[in-house]
Amino acid sequence: MDVDFGLERRELSIIKRLSGPEKIQRFLDYDIGYNKELGGETCRSPRRVLRDRLAHCAEGAFFAAAALRVNGHEPLIVDLEAVRDDDHLLAVFKEHGRWGAIAKSNYAGLRYREPVYRTIRELVMSYYEHYYNPAGEKTLRAYSTRPVNLKRFDRINWMTAEEDLWEVCEYFCVVPHSRIMPPQAERKRRRMDRRLYEAGMVGAVK
Repeated sequence: MDVDFGLERRELSIIKRLSGPEKIQRFLDYDIGYNKELGGETCRSPRRVLRDRLAHCAEGAFFAAAALRVNGHEPLIVDLEAVRDDDHLLAVFKEHGRWGAIAKSNYAGLRYREPVYRTIRELVMSYYEHYYNPAGEKTLRAYSTRPVNLKRFDRINWMTAEEDLWEVCEYFCVVPHSRIMPPQAERKRRRMDRRLYEAGMVGAVK
């Protein structure tokens, strides 16, 4: 028996067409505008993202997790933690024993990853060179040790809620995180290569 997850028929029809991770990423890239309200203005549910056609990284990750769930995957999220920069959320999935990721970002290098990574740490480290702030500093420092399954928030109807999903966003502030480098190495400010910096900004919403 099909499960609708509280979604309307039209919503379910759109999401079911996003039958693979690549299609979900393409939909986020080309059909969902980038929401620059990173100052805590919104935290839309997947239903609202679909309706408004707008998402920042958290909203995009939640939408991707919902689309993965509708199409047979677990709705898993990994939090990337940064210094002097915004955190970033990934909707992660597994195929043939390897991890991949879907993400919404204003930076070209912080989006999709093919499912070729053996561990979550390997997947996270693929983002390191592309994770930087406007000053050109490489800022990624930690990641949530285990993917968070958004099923734990079914009680608040995270896939369809009209209210902002602040409870979900706040949860990522308290889950255990693993450092990607030793504390002494974190103190060094690593700078981006100018060409990679500019490449990462291709298509960015100003």
